[in-house]
Amino acid sequence: MQKVPELENNGFVLTESDAILKYLAKTYNVPDHCYPRHPEKRARVDEYTAWHHMNTRMHAAKVFIFEVLLPHMMGQATDPVKIEKALAELEGTLDKLENMFLKRQAFLCGDDISLADLLAICELMQPLGSGRDVLKNRTKLLSWRNRALADSFDEAHSVVYHLRDKSKAKL
Repeated sequence: MQKVPELENNGFVLTESDAILKYLAKTYNVPDHCYPRHPEKRARVDEYTAWHHMNTRMHAAKVFIFEVLLPHMMGQATDPVKIEKALAELEGTLDKLENMFLKRQAFLCGDDISLADLLAICELMQPLGSGRDVLKNRTKLLSWRNRALADSFDEAHSVVYHLRDKSKAKL
């Protein structure tokens, strides 16, 4: 499908980070809080991941595309009007993350980290590629990010780092 990320597992190929994370959680022995078995708890994770595509992902990606990809990969000048519009849209999404998803809980879908948090963190870290920390003035979101990173970000990404290093070794 010419998409990143892509997972190949014993001949089974899958794209899209949301689908990959859910597949891995169902296939391997991961802690229940990552993708809960309890229907209501799993529904909360699914609710966020459905919302994520047209909100967190789309709005953070626009900032990343306008400030990082187009200038560095395509040699296009940064358009301040487009960036300001993208940042305003992202601000609305950040408001919802704070006031809806993190209103009364430590993580997006409850009191424990889930794959929803990992998806969101990855998207919100992309603008760091241009030096922009979109969470810098948002105490609640910074606290959430620190909890999520401390809990399992490096552990979850150790598999990705290992696969990356293994792929480089083949080159």
